[in-house]
Amino acid sequence: MEKIILPAMLLAAAVAVAENPVVQTCFTTDPAPMVYNDTLYLYTGHDEAGADFFWMQEWRVYSTADMVNWTDHGSPLAIEDFSWGDDRAWAPQCVERNGKFYFYVPLHSKVSGTMAIGVAVGDSPVGPFKDALGKPLYDGSWDHIDPTVFVDDDGRAYIYWGNPNIYYAELNDDMISFKSEVKVLEQTEDSFGAPSPKNRVKGKKYKDTYTEGPWFYKRGDKYYLLYAAGGVPEHIAYSMSDSPMGPWKYMGEIMPLHDTGSFTNHCGVADFKGNSYFFYHTGKLPGGGGFARSAAVEQFKYNPDGTFPTITSTEEGVAPVGRLN
Repeated sequence: MEKIILPAMLLAAAVAVAENPVVQTCFTTDPAPMVYNDTLYLYTGHDEAGADFFWMQEWRVYSTADMVNWTDHGSPLAIEDFSWGDDRAWAPQCVERNGKFYFYVPLHSKVSGTMAIGVAVGDSPVGPFKDALGKPLYDGSWDHIDPTVFVDDDGRAYIYWGNPNIYYAELNDDMISFKSEVKVLEQTEDSFGAPSPKNRVKGKKYKDTYTEGPWFYKRGDKYYLLYAAGGVPEHIAYSMSDSPMGPWKYMGEIMPLHDTGSFTNHCGVADFKGNSYFFYHTGKLPGGGGFARSAAVEQFKYNPDGTFPTITSTEEGVAPVGRLN
């Protein structure tokens, strides 16, 4: 039996097997997982069919209790919900704090004419969400894209974003303002495989290059920063640190280049019901490609020292971890 994409309503019991892409009813990009209670929520962008660029208008939410059956919650947030935004609803992430859900997004700003970071807030992981500020959280440059946020064990929250630079800061407890100065992270060959863009030597081959799409989290006492790397086409690489603000050490590739059908990639990682999952996107849905991408997922196990194994894309996806009631 094939995997079932379920509308948000009461349904009869069903059993399904896994299959990639996760969502097969529309194109879903830049998957960002969040576990809340006994459910994994997946926040995505939405490539429009027939697009010739990343012309994206909304973000979407899906949820699962078993990693196989997914509920489609539609679009709880779109460009129109930001009075200051007018285009390019790119890679999101949602995090929970004190019963509120904070939805961080990049979009094109009417204020600056460039890209900006916005934040919306809701009382439920599936929305509705409302612009928390009525203005950008951070504005003024084309590389203000792909925000990733993490609330640490001590309650302190941090945000990273950027392409090709990496910006970072500590957030206040309200999650919608900065506690620290926003800084540009100095990239080096030791930390990210190559120096910061301004210091790279044209024509020199580096062991890797940070590109975009950071994903920031903590496991044990180690901090992880995963990202799309290598320019175009993109693979997924990562760096690790003992501190939420670095210094970072480049650790290598996680998902090397192979036939994903997409020249970009964007990852998110979550632990759910005793398993570890790596989300990414491909162009494997019929009609898919570089501007028509689809979320996919692989189960993996960390190496004993906490490093990543090599992960490659599969059509099978992951095994179920429960039964749909």
